Amino acid sequence: MTPDEAPSSGHGDGRDETAAERMDRLWDDILQELRVMQTGAQLFAGFLLTLPFQSSFSELDDFGTALYLGMVSLAVITTALVMTAVATHQRLTGEHVKDRVVAVGRGVVRAVVVMLALILVGISVFVFDVVVNRTAALVAGGVAAVVLATLLLVVPELLRRVR
Repeated sequence: MTPDEAPSSGHGDGRDETAAERMDRLWDDILQELRVMQTGAQLFAGFLLTLPFQSSFSELDDFGTALYLGMVSLAVITTALVMTAVATHQRLTGEHVKDRVVAVGRGVVRAVVVMLALILVGISVFVFDVVVNRTAALVAGGVAAVVLATLLLVVPELLRRVR
């Protein structure tokens, strides 16, 4: 019996699956997560790309312009990261390296989550800066950062500890 045919009994999740089946399942999970995040990245990018065509966009100060360009850069990198997972899978399909593809996919998912969180914080700062003032913008960005850190780091850690 090859390693791919042997049940993966050491994972403690009660599943009776081969190593290959486990990798396929994990990859399917990663793809589903990336699909959800890709939609968010596309919405953010779409929102950001419409702003320069607004008449008041030319009134941005250096801070607003730099923040805007930073968010556009993050949106481009985020989209590229999502594409990386797909390109990696496409290039390596049939190469019998699914474990490496899954490892890369997990890293990509983590990076995309961080990038989307940064874009959310940036959008909060940007909108509050334009609509209210710089102080309110920094407070809104700080609150967004704390909420996102709690939801994305603290909550999963608490769930991991409750077994």
